[in-house]
Amino acid sequence: MIARLSGTLAHAEANIVIVDVGGVGYKVTVPVSTLTQLGAVGAAVVLHIHTAVREDDIALYGFSTIDQQKAFELLLSVTGIGPKVALSILSGMEVSALADAVAAGDVRTLTRVPGLGPKNAQRLVLELREKMQLIAFDRRADQQSPSKARLPQDVILADVIDGLINLGYNRNDARKAAERAMNDTADKSNTATLLRASLGLLTKG
Repeated sequence: MIARLSGTLAHAEANIVIVDVGGVGYKVTVPVSTLTQLGAVGAAVVLHIHTAVREDDIALYGFSTIDQQKAFELLLSVTGIGPKVALSILSGMEVSALADAVAAGDVRTLTRVPGLGPKNAQRLVLELREKMQLIAFDRRADQQSPSKARLPQDVILADVIDGLINLGYNRNDARKAAERAMNDTADKSNTATLLRASLGLLTKG
């Protein structure tokens, strides 16, 4: 069971990264909140890993902090919430904000996450209100690393759109949000920054 990866960032695309550990590349799915914390390709990275083992597949989910990993695993314990929705939640909300919403029973805020309907949001509140208090919610992940390469803006825009679609948004909404974020964001070469800005636009509705 893989619980932690420490190596070199070999590739980053939408919400997928490849971490090179001793010459072996591990494909890891990450939330946007973790993607924004990673450095450029070639940088040293440490990811806290949740390993999901199925009969025909082994999937790795990576997080920049232990709090994110614990929150992800708590979300998976809720009936009706799978990895895709759990990643969407952690992509659009800091762990502290998630804890506040759960504690307050703020279903309206939770249902802004794509794929999380009112029924599952209410179930999340009921099942996790006490458990979420076990997480250290004051740990924030606000640092941002600059993008390594100056990719053409159309390539970056396509990556942002793909990332949003992977999180559950339809292509039309994803494109509109990505284009607006591209226009409004100063650093148009940082995919992670643009993903986060696009998510902000979509969650504000």
